[in-house]
Amino acid sequence: MPTSAPGRLRGVVRRIIRDKHFAFVSAQGSDYFFHESACDEFDALTEGDAVTFVPTTGAKGPRAEAVRRE
Repeated sequence: MPTSAPGRLRGVVRRIIRDKHFAFVSAQGSDYFFHESACDEFDALTEGDAVTFVPTTGAKGPRAEAVRRE
């Protein structure tokens, strides 16, 4: 998927685990974990929503930060 702005990627929300307060976004063949604190609109997100995010790497693998719905 193309980037939306320098340093940001476009992706799709693949899975949301609301009771544990986290979700996964898929982009460029990878899944990125994110906690609800990385998205101001977490409660409004649904699986399949298009988002942009800043990719980072956490202790357990790829992470998404500054997640925004498109």
